[in-house]
Amino acid sequence: MTRKPPHPIVYLVLIVPFGALNGYLTVALAYTLAQAGMSAVQVGALVALSLVPQTWKFLWAPIVDATLTRKGWYVIGAAFSALGVLAMGALSSDATRLHAFEVVVFLASLASTFLGMSVESLTTYTSGERKGRAGGWLQAGNLGGNGLGGGAALWLAQSVHRPWLVGAALGAAFMLCCLALCFIAEPTGAKTFDEPREESIAHKLVGVLRDLWQVVRARSGYLALLVVFLPLSTSAATNLFSAVAGDWHASARVVALVNGALGGVVSAAGCLAGSYFCDRFDRRAVYIAYGLLQALCAVAMAAGPRTEAAYAAFTVLYWFIAGLTYTAFSAVTLEAIGLGAAATKYNVFASLSNMPIAYMTVAEGWANGRWGSGGFLYAEAVVAVAAMLVFGGAVAWSGRKAIPASA
Repeated sequence: MTRKPPHPIVYLVLIVPFGALNGYLTVALAYTLAQAGMSAVQVGALVALSLVPQTWKFLWAPIVDATLTRKGWYVIGAAFSALGVLAMGALSSDATRLHAFEVVVFLASLASTFLGMSVESLTTYTSGERKGRAGGWLQAGNLGGNGLGGGAALWLAQSVHRPWLVGAALGAAFMLCCLALCFIAEPTGAKTFDEPREESIAHKLVGVLRDLWQVVRARSGYLALLVVFLPLSTSAATNLFSAVAGDWHASARVVALVNGALGGVVSAAGCLAGSYFCDRFDRRAVYIAYGLLQALCAVAMAAGPRTEAAYAAFTVLYWFIAGLTYTAFSAVTLEAIGLGAAATKYNVFASLSNMPIAYMTVAEGWANGRWGSGGFLYAEAVVAVAAMLVFGGAVAWSGRKAIPASA
């Protein structure tokens, strides 16, 4: 008997720990450590260290595809992520233990990569016509989890006198998310713990790489890789909104609200709204359309009045569009990678998509220093339009190449 596919809200619940770990580190823990005397440079170094496993995780993604089960790796990732936040909470009262923090932050982030890979792999097995919807719920859980780990954990940290309790509460929430595994079946053909090993791990890894190559060489695959690699739909401006808020005369309270809890809720809503079009139109075209919408928002913000109200309105709108782009990325990726070696292929796409976010953040920071707040927003829009033209040219070239000339 075929099991009925789960409601995609399951993916939201499963991915919450992944987003919450990042939110806890970048918001709640960063604030707590700064109050305890750790310098901004040291806090920034810890955040940067946590990004190292997230950038290179495609290198060990084949392990998830070739060993154990997706559910098994999820439980392992959740357990070690829970231990990580517990250790961070326990250490947070002593800002002098920088080296201990570095070890814990790196290992917790590493553990979260296995959790994220397992959820992404499970999501891949959603039926083709529902991949946009599944991607929307997945990214809503990621962004919502970030708000939970950041905003809710910071509120709790201000309310209790034992910092380890914050980490313990988050860790318990991570383990409770494992219950959502009961509502989803291990995909057909996936490994199980008691299944006889007919192939060596090395042979399975070769199969994973072969499957990845099949995606890269196919027209749909390399076009999908190109569109997520181009500086389009990067949402990079969100990394600078707090820094440039003074140009709009925005208060600290407004900045914290629109870039924190409210931004998280609005972007999660954008994720769910964005899935509607991803399941009804060409997903690459939708991804580009959302990128154009984001560019238009940047231009409107640059050209608009420099007031606190304008800052709040445009920032919230931008966060909503960011949710649209997150969903479109997942939809494009899930469609392109197929089923086999899903963790590896998804994380190749994820790593490529992180690159333009990084270099556009640097480029926009430079543009802001040279031309002011309006300059960096115009720069984002111009680069996005240029990326659209590059992709359009690539589609046209690949189409001519794929169609044989008539005799």
